[in-house]
Amino acid sequence: MGRAWLRKPSGQTLASDSRLEQSWSVATKAWSDLSPRIRRLILIGGALDGFLKVAALVDLVRRPSEELRGSKPLWAAAIVLINSAGAVPIAYFVHGRRRP
Repeated sequence: MGRAWLRKPSGQTLASDSRLEQSWSVATKAWSDLSPRIRRLILIGGALDGFLKVAALVDLVRRPSEELRGSKPLWAAAIVLINSAGAVPIAYFVHGRRRP
C-alpha cells in the first residue's frame, strides 16, 4: 500500500518497485560505499568546477563592463549560485565576453 501513488486507476504500475528502490539506493549511498574510481571522478569533477568558477570570477572582476554581454552582477550571481558542473563558467567564457 505504500506504493499506491505508483499505480494507475486501472491497477497497472507506473514503475516497478525494484527500479524505484534501485534509484533510491543510488541517491542514498554513503561516500564509503562508492568505488575508488567513482570517488576520484567526483573529486576531479568538483575540483574542475571550482577552478572554472574561480577563473570566471577573476576574469569578470578584471574585465571592464564594456567588454561584457550582460551585467557583471548578473554574471557573478549565475557563476556563484547555479550548480552547473562547469556549464555556467564555460558559457561566460564563450558567450559572456565581447570579442575585441
